[in-house]
Amino acid sequence: MRRLHFETLGPICPVCRAREDRESPLVIGPVAREADGHIIEAVLHCSHASCQREYPVLDGVPMIIADLRRYVSDNLLAIAGRRDTSELVESLLGDCCGPGSTFDQLRQHLSYYTWDHYADLDPEEPAGPSPPGSMLRCLDAGWRLAQPFPTGPVLDVGCSVGRGTLAMAERGQGLVLGIDLNFSMLRLAGEVLRTGKVSYPRRRVGVVYDRREFPARFPNSEKVDFWACDAAALPFPAGRFSLAVGMNVLDCAADPAGLVSSMARVLRSEGKLMLTCPYDWSPAATPLESWLGGHSQRSPSAGASEPVLRALLTPNAHPASLGVLELVAEQEHLPWHVRLHDRSTMNYLVHLLVARAAAR
Repeated sequence: MRRLHFETLGPICPVCRAREDRESPLVIGPVAREADGHIIEAVLHCSHASCQREYPVLDGVPMIIADLRRYVSDNLLAIAGRRDTSELVESLLGDCCGPGSTFDQLRQHLSYYTWDHYADLDPEEPAGPSPPGSMLRCLDAGWRLAQPFPTGPVLDVGCSVGRGTLAMAERGQGLVLGIDLNFSMLRLAGEVLRTGKVSYPRRRVGVVYDRREFPARFPNSEKVDFWACDAAALPFPAGRFSLAVGMNVLDCAADPAGLVSSMARVLRSEGKLMLTCPYDWSPAATPLESWLGGHSQRSPSAGASEPVLRALLTPNAHPASLGVLELVAEQEHLPWHVRLHDRSTMNYLVHLLVARAAAR
């Protein structure tokens, strides 16, 4: 965690905001380890006398989450897992745990996302019909549509392993913060930031993975940081960011409409919101009742997701319209593919939308 990001963004206690609608600033408490401008291990405190909640910083990642006990319990393997094992021993552990295990799920997610984010920098990455970089290509399209937006910090919601966050800093904007709830991916993003190197398990087939390591340095990386935060309950004061980006996170959220509302709250006057979504709804992530389309084909939208999201981003177009956002641009059917293993790729067509926050 960078002190500059902490001081500039002024995070608030998510418990105080959820229970009392109070914006209680967090303060940096005891620091156990700090190196090269990054706080590696520390404790953050809520400053309000009646709360005084504590939030840990581990491996440079602050966990600013209201239900911290549940988060740590649900992510204990990722949080406490080792990153110093050899490829030899890791492969043996993978065989022992087997397919479908939490250990293998963590490796699969790192393989999927790190490949798309960084494999274009891997000198040994073989050429294929579906090259990496889907996220960056969609981000570039959205960045063009979002211009202009006010000067100020940028928020990357669902940043995954961080390449999009770094890419936005390259464009010369101010501070850029990437947030996610996947600790393994945040830790990898932080390692890239601090070491200038990518190291990840690239899935070949089944539970067979190849360790890939290569350099990855980016201009303006000193403007980037990565935190563990719940996007549906963002721990920041209102109006803090000039741009909020959510790449393929809506259909991963328990409450997509609430997620958009949370992102809108932290936008400053005439700030921009950029979203992409393939509408790949699943009850494992989102209860059916919260899907934006994808059901009720007897409705006016005939079950389509696109008109529902458009209506949410258009004042007075829907009973649940946010009112503080106005849809200003969109682009449909942008290709996005996810490499599963050497012989399998999953293809999506994502919907890109840009909305503007109301003037205050």
